[in-house]
Amino acid sequence: MTAKKMGRSEGFSVRAMARLTAMICAVVLAASRVAGCELALALAVDVSGSVDPKEYRIQMQGLAAGLRDGVVAEALVNAKAQVALVQWTGTSRQALVIPWIELRTFEDVENFADLVESTPRAWRNYSTAIGEALRYTLAEIALAPLCERYVIDVSGDGSSNEGVEPRFILADLKAAGVTVNALVIEGAEDDLTGYFWENVITGEGSFVVTANGFEDYGAKMRIKLRRETTVQISQLR
Repeated sequence: MTAKKMGRSEGFSVRAMARLTAMICAVVLAASRVAGCELALALAVDVSGSVDPKEYRIQMQGLAAGLRDGVVAEALVNAKAQVALVQWTGTSRQALVIPWIELRTFEDVENFADLVESTPRAWRNYSTAIGEALRYTLAEIALAPLCERYVIDVSGDGSSNEGVEPRFILADLKAAGVTVNALVIEGAEDDLTGYFWENVITGEGSFVVTANGFEDYGAKMRIKLRRETTVQISQLR
């Protein structure tokens, strides 16, 4: 087989697999909306090489603090939310580091926040593959418990530089009824917020929140989680 034919075959295989994944997700999620919790929230955190150890801890502590916020915690409990934590970096390096957990009490929220804060870093020195992270998290959502609404909360400090471009995954996410919101950490690139608006987020009411450096991460994550768990749930009702 020639290299040209192999390239076409591999490309077809990837596209076919992506379509199949989206179809499976769509069927599973459509069936799930008749029962279960109100929100399944997958928190997808960037652990690529551009994030140093101090910045990693800022992300984990900021995310944990946002979950402990009184408004956020109450909204998660009222929604009987299912939550999970994904860490991602380069191609083939994504992991569900905290599997799906149901939050029915404030103690559940506190315990989940403790897990987030203490979770070790899966990788340190790899590229930024946002599209691969979205595709991986979409597959994990297909295995999530039954919920009315499915959201991927992705945060990152750079544009995708490896693997499938995130814009090519958006149709699959839309077909599956999954919303993607983003928290962008500005500083390393020009107008990273614009890049995420155009290439990463999708779904009705999807949005981007911008942190002006890692020092701003915790405050902006709190705002983002409030918007995801409170405003959209109230609109859903």
